[in-house]
Amino acid sequence: MPGFFESSFFASWAQAAMTTLGFFWMALWAFCLGYCISSMIQVFVTHERMRRTMGTAGPRSMAVATFFGFVSSSCSFAALSATRALFQKGAGLAPALAFLLASTNLVIELGILIFIFLAWQFVVGEYLGGLILIGTMWLLVRWTAPKKLVEAAREHAKASSADDDGESPDWKQLIATRDGWSRVGRQYQAEWLMVWKDVAVGFTVAGVIAAFVPPEFFQALFIGSSAEGGPTWWQTVLHTLIGPVAAFFTFIGSMGNIPLAAILFGSGVSFAGVMAFIFSDLVVFPMLRISAQYFGWKMAAYILGVFLASLVVAALAMHWGLAAFDLLPSAESAKATQTEPGERFKVDYTLFLNIAFVGMTGVLVWLGHRGKDEEGDGEGGGHDHGSPGVIQRVLGVLAILALVWLTVGAVLWFTVS
Repeated sequence: MPGFFESSFFASWAQAAMTTLGFFWMALWAFCLGYCISSMIQVFVTHERMRRTMGTAGPRSMAVATFFGFVSSSCSFAALSATRALFQKGAGLAPALAFLLASTNLVIELGILIFIFLAWQFVVGEYLGGLILIGTMWLLVRWTAPKKLVEAAREHAKASSADDDGESPDWKQLIATRDGWSRVGRQYQAEWLMVWKDVAVGFTVAGVIAAFVPPEFFQALFIGSSAEGGPTWWQTVLHTLIGPVAAFFTFIGSMGNIPLAAILFGSGVSFAGVMAFIFSDLVVFPMLRISAQYFGWKMAAYILGVFLASLVVAALAMHWGLAAFDLLPSAESAKATQTEPGERFKVDYTLFLNIAFVGMTGVLVWLGHRGKDEEGDGEGGGHDHGSPGVIQRVLGVLAILALVWLTVGAVLWFTVS
């Protein structure tokens, strides 16, 4: 029987499961920190306040929208729902889309996760490239957006949702009350409920690919990845076009895609191709479908085209900008993928950070439930996912299967060991 479990498939299964669990262990404190910050922003700053501050057009509106996105939620569904709320209440199309891009590409927890799994150059690419992404989008919208299409999309957004974003108490008063922090606790739980399926599926897929898929597969998909000296300029451009296609078929949010991005880079995919893959969390099919529900299919297709063009420009700009200063990272810098699965659980700073932030999670969960017990469900919890229906149900089933896969794989790991 031990020989049966030590067969190639079961050994790879065990390695895949432990790779996934190791990836999550490395990222756990970053998730907790990021969602704590996001929850505070969601509670203390309402969409209505954001909209009034953002305005409708101009550099100031773009800057304010980008800032609000930076400090807001990283869940793609929640970000799209918030964008719909801002747009239907009068925010300009470009500022609303700037908020959407910033809230999924410039958020703090994503930068921490990228640093853990990749290298500092990718963090620079994420934030500086994210600004280039937003700037390119702004120019494209100013030059190409038809006024009739924008107004039709605004009317569609108003018809697709009730106006339910009420004003909350002043944040200076709310932050000093137990009610305020009870809301933060409930929102923190809501953040995790939003992303756990994406994280479970995304991290599991990354572990499976690391264990079962050889680097040669990605080198064949991304032409020129295995070439000595790296891909040529036209192959680099091709990588930025293939990256969004790969992301489209994974349909996993940005947080779940980072380990897979590290595997792609470790397999020789260019910096530009990996950045395009990371930037593509808003051009996957579930987001296109929900965007169509919010704004209509014509506007959804227009936004898709603008985002694709913008992310290609941003990825290439960062790639060639770093190359000009000889700062492009090597494949070996995908440090999280270079470690054996069991070594990721050693006693180091990750252990102590995880203990601290899991403790913080316990406090926030306690505050959230205490607030429910004393005041009922009240306000300040949750996001509207736009009723994604079948897609979310499928993702939920995949997440459950992923948890089963990981449980059995962990048992196999200790059996084989």
